[in-house]
Amino acid sequence: MQIIWLGHSGFRIEIENAVLLIDPWLEGNPMFPADQRAAATQGATHIFLTHAHGDHASSALAIAKDTGATLCAIHELAEYLKRQGAENVIGFGKGGTLEAHGAKVTMVNASHSSSIDFAGGDAIHGGSEAGFMIAGEGQVIYVSGDTDIMADMDWMADYHKPNIGILSCGGHYTMDMARAAYAARRYFNFKTVIPCHYKTFGALAQDASELKAGLPPGVTMIEPQVMDPIRL
Repeated sequence: MQIIWLGHSGFRIEIENAVLLIDPWLEGNPMFPADQRAAATQGATHIFLTHAHGDHASSALAIAKDTGATLCAIHELAEYLKRQGAENVIGFGKGGTLEAHGAKVTMVNASHSSSIDFAGGDAIHGGSEAGFMIAGEGQVIYVSGDTDIMADMDWMADYHKPNIGILSCGGHYTMDMARAAYAARRYFNFKTVIPCHYKTFGALAQDASELKAGLPPGVTMIEPQVMDPIRL
């Protein structure tokens, strides 16, 4: 398995026979080098969107058209993307599981907001915010999406048993480093934690040292570097 950070909340996850792009915000992302776009998207089979905000979903349609990847998102966002010309789209909901070339991706709850705020004019209803549990190669990755701590993390951890956590933790819009560390201690039994949704803007945390200090013993935190593969 290989995980590559695309900056902010974007990831390229190579798992089983799938290449999954999670929230691949490339155009306008100050962390993402524009000359790496082809490398980031090459061979993509699926694009999964946690919610509709522009810093997560605004590049998805163009990437899908370039690569032929299947766009996967909550129903309302999927329907919007269809109306914008996306051809291969699957809308699904929380509790739903999609098979993706050997990997299984289940949509789970998150606590945030979701609107299509990148189309010009007033924001459009974009369905509900979500996270994902991605299972494959004997591992389960929890992609939290933009969220605060939730009591739902209790049953989600017990049911799905993720050993890798990709956690939003920059604060201001999501849980901060201390809250993400608390969630990891209280609810999960991670072996590896990868922070995201930080460094991008001045309002967000600029390093993950507080998260690392708050994790329980035995948990490895990998602070990702853009386009630098993490092999697990």
